[in-house]
Amino acid sequence: MVSFSVEGTVWCCVLMVIITVSFAGDIVHPDNIAPKRPGCDNNFVLVKVPTWINGVENCEYVGVGARFGPTLESKEKHATHTRVAIADPPDCCSKPKNKLTGEIILVHRGQCSFTTKANIAEEAGASAILIINNRTELFKMVCEENETDIDIGIPAVMLPQDAGENIKSHIQNKSIVSVQLYSPLRPLVDVAEVFLWLMAVGTILCASYWSAWTTREAAVEREKLLKDASDEYLNTENAGSTGYVEISTMAAISFVVIASCFLLMLYKLMASWFIEVLVVLFCIGGVEGLQTCLVALLSCFRWFQRAGQTFVKIPFFGAVSYLTLAMTPFCIVFAVLWGVFRHVSFAWIGQDILGIALIITVLQIVRIPNLKVGTVLLSCAFLYDIFWVFVSKWWFHESVMIVVARGDRSGEDGIPMLLKIPRLFDPWGGYSIIGFGDIILPGLLVAFSLRYDWLAKRNLRSGYFVWAMSAYGLGLLITYVALNLMDGHGQPALLYIVPFTLGTFLSLGKKRGELNLLWTRGEPEMPCPHNQESQQ
Repeated sequence: MVSFSVEGTVWCCVLMVIITVSFAGDIVHPDNIAPKRPGCDNNFVLVKVPTWINGVENCEYVGVGARFGPTLESKEKHATHTRVAIADPPDCCSKPKNKLTGEIILVHRGQCSFTTKANIAEEAGASAILIINNRTELFKMVCEENETDIDIGIPAVMLPQDAGENIKSHIQNKSIVSVQLYSPLRPLVDVAEVFLWLMAVGTILCASYWSAWTTREAAVEREKLLKDASDEYLNTENAGSTGYVEISTMAAISFVVIASCFLLMLYKLMASWFIEVLVVLFCIGGVEGLQTCLVALLSCFRWFQRAGQTFVKIPFFGAVSYLTLAMTPFCIVFAVLWGVFRHVSFAWIGQDILGIALIITVLQIVRIPNLKVGTVLLSCAFLYDIFWVFVSKWWFHESVMIVVARGDRSGEDGIPMLLKIPRLFDPWGGYSIIGFGDIILPGLLVAFSLRYDWLAKRNLRSGYFVWAMSAYGLGLLITYVALNLMDGHGQPALLYIVPFTLGTFLSLGKKRGELNLLWTRGEPEMPCPHNQESQQ
């Protein structure tokens, strides 16, 4: 079987753990830069603006509500169809010449403050004001520092330039344009979050059992060789690598430092060409992960065991099994098809399959030797997550982690190092996502717990795995609760997952009086021939 090199595994892990955030797309935008005060204390909410041209439903645009004015209706059935009129003068910085009888007035940005426009529009008889931005993106409308007349009774919504110009052109062509203004609430729970939780928990579960099974099989084989032929055991022990990479304490610290550098590089170089590079790297890793998982799965069946145990030498790769050779073309085609068609609506399925296979493979290869390394790694990851989601806003004026995860400024729908599922019952659409790091990093500790239980011959009740797995599931559940309470605003998942998983493991180890053993020794070791001879 073709396997990851040590260097390839490390770099693959670094690329995957740079994103450790969960979000579902913001619809409410709190803002600390523009302070709230009475009459100017609304949150910035996205607003749906469906349009009708001469009574026929047309395009639906998305705007953003202002800091001032009344809050908008949340349900479409309660939002009224209202005719739109163009302001004269267009900036609405003076009393409009046209008479208004409850229409929504369409104005251009500029020349005076937003609150001035809204006050003039309200006095002229408008029921709401739509302000056309001078750019294609949206802008948060706030109150000026010294403004006093901010008791505004009509809602104000900003539209991007292209949307506003489209509405304006229809009106100028003598068409009757009417719109609805409403800001639907996100559902408390979406099916996407349930499935994403099951995917994350199931991935760690599968990876942990695979890791523990291979470790136990290796231990049984060593014990058999030890009983039958000590010399053969020694020769086997000294030959080649063990097939997995153990993380040291220093590696755990440097791991997060390197991940931070990668994240900052992604943030600075975020562009479509750079996303293409990440897609290629993800496809390479996905091919390796999918191939490894398929070969391991098929090798469990008697029909494929012979193909999995028969090898052929290939230049640059060495001995490769016939089963691996048969699976590799399929995996390459699968990854290439996903890369080419990744923008279609159902491409998330291929991304999740490649991602899960890659995560399981990494958790099988990369291991923590004891609880000390696990504690250092997860503690550093905990601080890393908080810093790049929350603290980075102070230096960069935006969350670096969330900007990179969403693929802002790249023209792409996020980077590929994520598991994602479309939000089926969300009026705003979008995806619920979870970063690979939120699965891999705590997954290393959970997999360690099961390896320890199996080697120490612990049952479920006296072991650590059930507790660690339950703690991870609960921590991830709390993450989604926080995500919904924050209206989809990105949350650092490790902020909730690490205290649950690591805290549970440390507390349970201390209660059982095994903390020192877990901290330094880690997994129980099989006796070596020298020890047996000395005992005899």
